[in-house]
Amino acid sequence: MKNIRNFCIIAHIDHGKSTLADRLLDFTGSVTEREKQDQLLDSMDLERERGITIKSHAIQMDYSYKGEDYILNLIDTPGHVDFSYEVSRSIAACEGALLIVDAAQSIQAQTISNLYLALENDLEIIPVLNKVDLPSASPEEVTDDIVDLLGCSPEDVIHASGKTGFGVDKILQAVIERIPAPSGDPDSPLRALIFDSVYNSFRGVETYFRVIDGSIKKGQNIKFIATEKSYYADEVGTLKLKQLPKNEIKTGDVGYLITGIKDAREVKVGDTITDFKNPTTSIIEGFEDVKPMVFAGIYPVDTEDYEELRNSMEKLQLNDASLVFSPESSAALGFGFRCGFLGMLHMEIIQERLEREFDMTVITTVPNVSYFAYTRKHPDQPIIVNNPTDLPDPSGLDRVEEPYIKATIITKADFVGNVMSLCIEKRGQITNQTYLTTERVELSFDMPLAEIVFDFYDRLKTVSKGYASFDYHPIGMRTSKLVRVDILLNAQPVDALSALIHADNAQHIGKKMCEKLKELIPRQQFDIPIQAAIGAKIISRETTKALRKDVTAKCYGGDISRKRKLLEKQKKGKKRMRQVGNVEIPQEAFMAVLKLND
Repeated sequence: MKNIRNFCIIAHIDHGKSTLADRLLDFTGSVTEREKQDQLLDSMDLERERGITIKSHAIQMDYSYKGEDYILNLIDTPGHVDFSYEVSRSIAACEGALLIVDAAQSIQAQTISNLYLALENDLEIIPVLNKVDLPSASPEEVTDDIVDLLGCSPEDVIHASGKTGFGVDKILQAVIERIPAPSGDPDSPLRALIFDSVYNSFRGVETYFRVIDGSIKKGQNIKFIATEKSYYADEVGTLKLKQLPKNEIKTGDVGYLITGIKDAREVKVGDTITDFKNPTTSIIEGFEDVKPMVFAGIYPVDTEDYEELRNSMEKLQLNDASLVFSPESSAALGFGFRCGFLGMLHMEIIQERLEREFDMTVITTVPNVSYFAYTRKHPDQPIIVNNPTDLPDPSGLDRVEEPYIKATIITKADFVGNVMSLCIEKRGQITNQTYLTTERVELSFDMPLAEIVFDFYDRLKTVSKGYASFDYHPIGMRTSKLVRVDILLNAQPVDALSALIHADNAQHIGKKMCEKLKELIPRQQFDIPIQAAIGAKIISRETTKALRKDVTAKCYGGDISRKRKLLEKQKKGKKRMRQVGNVEIPQEAFMAVLKLND
């Protein structure tokens, strides 16, 4: 046990985590020349295309240092704020973390956020300054920033380059010398923490775990404490580049378990695995429950695919425990699911993964957040409103509360004005402004979560020319003046396009939505009125004009009344058609509502 080290790599987006992980694998000889490729641990097509890490990846390396053989369990984590739940799970399975900072970009918001996550779990932090070989790097300045943040000495900061492999030997040396060996009792009953799982269509659910006490053997009768179900361990092993079966995984080590579970709901991330005959009495403190930030409806294009979509979502949830969903139905779209995501990128990735991995084509409704509504009858009992259509009747409504967040933005001093005006436009209130250096400023805002759901992150990057970094955490509910804006097509409300909007912005946003829909809804044989309404009051209207046949073409002269007669006849037909006409809404229309500022 004293020769095992469990550590993860944490950093902001694009600071070189996956590239540095590649160099560590090369240096320890964990991959052959044939298996080598850039960002080796990013195994999903989507991760390669977008150049981001979406899933944490665990891998085991063997390394000899001063005549002793060590086992190093490494977890490479994502850097984007939307996948911070993955990071918190990886941290729970480790004793130490490599905190990587880009020598050209210095410390960013997500660096600090992930660092606090690691410190809460009492991890040993090893600061690594990456990309020191870049011409734009300023290692001395950034080292000072790291020293200020961590309170360590400048000698503790390891200079490295993921591209050239410089400094990798020092990183491995620091991992072995500074990170403590796992503490656990090999003679106690088995206690193991599940930190990830993945669905394999041939072998069922593969569970990734870390043994805290005792050991797990092949063929052992084991029990999952949260679900109280027992299984036989058909296969246990360690996570090399490919799975490597073993007879026993001992205290402190990380491995995988295959029990032939076919039902995805039976494995919960954060659960404790123990021995069936001799169970442990102390459950491992699991992870905090995930708090979804953004809610949207996901519906199958064809209603008959509903059950298939449910199965796909359950399998996806195994691999991404931060996805939360429950069934719901909509008048316009039939049966589907109300899903909770950690952010807009997370939502986009889930939609893409459903299409790629499970061949499910889905329609996503307008995202929103969870509100609390209070009625005059019961002013103390909140009604949770996940969907704008759940909002009680305005006549009996006492007040509506919306979730607020504390946003931390780190930007260059030149862009402070732009960032402030964007945040104030989004109803933010500035609470703090600190100059970290003469060039870099940290701004804190209290903002409604609903305002950052749509396009805030993209616009922040635009106004700061890509320099601003952003992180947030929830700070509770506050009362707001909110109204529900409904969209009516041909006098029929479309519940999937309803949105809860602050009263001051309702008129403006209603008008923009109508204009956007006018561009996207195809023309029919009759006029389609597109209206935005608050209750019974219409606040905006656009009309998609009818396609007209020139019925007067055959009149080549004569009295005007002959033309008028033909036009009146056509008008009557159009009116009748409009009464029975149905308007099909294209999928782009649902997504376009999010991009109102384009």
